[in-house]
Amino acid sequence: MAGYHHGNLRAAILDAAADTIARDGVDGLSLRAIAAGLGVSHTAFRRHFGDREGVLNALAVQGNRLLAEQLRSAAASGDFVEVGVAYVRFARTHPGQFAVMFRPDLLDEGDPALAAARAAAYAPLRAGVAAKGLADPEAGEVAGWAVVHGIATLALTGNLRAAGGVEALARRALALLYPT
Repeated sequence: MAGYHHGNLRAAILDAAADTIARDGVDGLSLRAIAAGLGVSHTAFRRHFGDREGVLNALAVQGNRLLAEQLRSAAASGDFVEVGVAYVRFARTHPGQFAVMFRPDLLDEGDPALAAARAAAYAPLRAGVAAKGLADPEAGEVAGWAVVHGIATLALTGNLRAAGGVEALARRALALLYPT
């Protein structure tokens, strides 16, 4: 990544953190290395995030907001299965954010921005399951989330090779759970 040049430092730090986590995992995240790569002081991130947890929290908020946008867009198609496919697609296109979004050990679980972003991301799943009229909507939500999260995680870790592609597999798996 090129050095930071008088733009939005907050966004540059989040982009660099997401890239680093996608490449090296959360344990590979070094704020000093990001600062050096951006050509700023290693304390420059403190104005925007406070500390490492603040960077990770901001990345999780960003990820949940992006996920919410993609899930809402997929839900507009009227095909609930496409919401699940969008979840898998999001994980594969935003692996740095995805890696931290579901890690309470890394995040400030009391952060209102994180809670709001998570609620927005979860809303299309909840609405889609509600529209199915299942006898147990809570179990329906968990089952759908578990399937798409599992497929996404297996794909990201290189443990899933799917005939026809990962998104096609997600579509087929969800169709089994939520037949039309």
